[in-house]
Amino acid sequence: MDNKKIIFLDIDGTLVNSEKNITPETKKALMRVQKDGVKLAIASGRPSKGVLPYAKELELEKYGGYIMPFNGCNIINYQTKEVVYAKTLSMDVVKNAYNAAKEYGLELITYKGDVIISETDDNPYLLIESRINRMDVEKVENVLDAIKEPPVKCLILGEGDFLGKMESEIREKIGENANVFRSEPFFLEIVPKGLDKAAAIAELIGKTHIDRADTIAFGDGYNDVSMIEYAGLGVAMSNGCDRIKEVADRIAPDNDSDGIAAVLNEIFPEQ
Repeated sequence: MDNKKIIFLDIDGTLVNSEKNITPETKKALMRVQKDGVKLAIASGRPSKGVLPYAKELELEKYGGYIMPFNGCNIINYQTKEVVYAKTLSMDVVKNAYNAAKEYGLELITYKGDVIISETDDNPYLLIESRINRMDVEKVENVLDAIKEPPVKCLILGEGDFLGKMESEIREKIGENANVFRSEPFFLEIVPKGLDKAAAIAELIGKTHIDRADTIAFGDGYNDVSMIEYAGLGVAMSNGCDRIKEVADRIAPDNDSDGIAAVLNEIFPEQ
């Protein structure tokens, strides 16, 4: 098998099923291709702590895989722990995002180490973020005052229909020095300008000398669209949003039906 291939995996709705577990068949397929020399990279909007359990389960340290938390704003060689790439938001962008959130009655959160910084501790969307990433919440009086150094990412939380209606207005208020997009209907992501999963893939393959044609990406959400478009083979999960299905090269079965395994077993048949 060609050991210069690399597979990029979103987590939620893609790598894991509805119970947030990697299914046995999906794990079996991913372990098999790694043993044959294919690299894995977990590319998620989650912060690092939310990615690490899956990196450990898939033994990325043993096989020289990568984690790309914060939608690729950080790229880390999980074997060596080397930070391959890192970028942060400017504080001007953070202030604009904070003020925009306040104007629309929404909440802005960010991250400090292994905790989530928030002005509330009971917002239902905050609790989702806390639970899926296994991160504690540090309640503060003012998020801006609590930020001691520029963060990698901020998140605006809100009801999906309302966020959808206000997304373009909020993006305009935040300004052109950030990428603003929804990763879930209720999560509006703010990350450094020019950074999305496609840009992160380009950074990594440039440093590792892997051809774009030898990249495979699996995703389901709005924040996966760029990498599905960019990859040599972009695979959308059948449970994914309509937009990602429009740009994908192929559609996999859903994340509860071993979709990743089905595609990999076809591309890389067992010998």
